[in-house]
Amino acid sequence: MARLYSNENFPLPVVSELRRLGHEVLTIQETGRSGEGVPDEFVLESAMREKRAVLTLNRADFLRLHRLKPQHNGIIVCTIDDDFVRQASRIHDAIKDLPALDAQLIRVNRPAQ
Repeated sequence: MARLYSNENFPLPVVSELRRLGHEVLTIQETGRSGEGVPDEFVLESAMREKRAVLTLNRADFLRLHRLKPQHNGIIVCTIDDDFVRQASRIHDAIKDLPALDAQLIRVNRPAQ
């Protein structure tokens, strides 16, 4: 399964469900950097050092970073969804069959209601 690095704004219940599905997720909170307003560039660099794909709701900034630094370990940008299990399932479905996430930008959107 995937090695992921969740940005500070990413819902922890989604992280828990992704772990239940077999993914290895490190949160910025677990690194001790929570509440510091860590710049997105640092988040991407930290994920790269850990060889993890970034998991974020911060779409605009990480789309920009993908264009500026395309050689990363993957970026998964998501829309907000209050159904955390459903959101984790969509992320899992989007990445489970990929051989690698390196240099990929993956968009996981909440379905239209």
